[in-house]
Amino acid sequence: MPAADGAVTPEGPGDAARDAAAPALDEVLLAMDVVDTLRHREELVAQELARGDRDEALLERLRRTYEAQGIEVPEHVLLDGVAALREDRFAYRQVPPSLARALATVYVRRGLWLRRLLVALTVVAVAALAYQQAVVAPRRALVDGLTEAHAAIVAVAREPAAQTRAAALVADGRAALVEGDREAASRALDALADLRADLERAYALRIVVGEGETSGVWRVPEDNARARNYYLVVEAIDASGQRLTLPVLNEETGRVERVSRWGLRVDEATWNRVAADKADDGIIQQRTVGRKVAGELEPAYLIESTGGTITRW
Repeated sequence: MPAADGAVTPEGPGDAARDAAAPALDEVLLAMDVVDTLRHREELVAQELARGDRDEALLERLRRTYEAQGIEVPEHVLLDGVAALREDRFAYRQVPPSLARALATVYVRRGLWLRRLLVALTVVAVAALAYQQAVVAPRRALVDGLTEAHAAIVAVAREPAAQTRAAALVADGRAALVEGDREAASRALDALADLRADLERAYALRIVVGEGETSGVWRVPEDNARARNYYLVVEAIDASGQRLTLPVLNEETGRVERVSRWGLRVDEATWNRVAADKADDGIIQQRTVGRKVAGELEPAYLIESTGGTITRW
């Protein structure tokens, strides 16, 4: 073919042969359209293709169909379309199931799968975070709290009874966690906190005095109307002079109440001695009847006392 500068560019024999052998794209598309037209006329195809000697009648029908649409289709294209239909040349054949097909499908739909995977991972992450915050973290806090409280009590306790009680509370708390009962574990932790506070507390136990104040009472027990129980009304004063409010067991009701004053049970002789001391000049010379030091659970009494207490009189 002529070159841009007037020179002649030779064409190789291979290029010419390929150009002659390869059908034009328009003709291929027309052939495919012919096949499509035939497929949409299933009755026509069934009748004519079943009669191998009627190809000319089938071609004639195709010519009229395209002429009605204003489309001119070459004869060889019509023949090629009929032949392609017989050979199922342009028919779609589903690829049989295989690993390659599965991988190809996943690749084609990778966007959808990635979105689904992202949603699934997000759900898992949110669920894991919720579980961590709702279950794991509180449980871990309880375990650490039990361990720390026990260590603090062991460090301050000066009597074996306190350490034994602390060990029992820790065992109860851990057993509750194994059973999934966090409320019971929390109660054990609260009891350890109370025990630690009791051990760390120090105070003097003094008889209440003052104008209009009651320093002692006596009670008739329900099970013995002829007997009397004697109590001195006391209060706990810390090193700074502040009166403390403490949990006190009422031996008459069996209930623990937080009070700032309570009755300490003494024998009749001690009660009479204190009453006489107060009656003498309105002053009780020996007001301090016990001392509680840090590291011990109960005060050491300086008078004869059973340690029994009441909270109401």
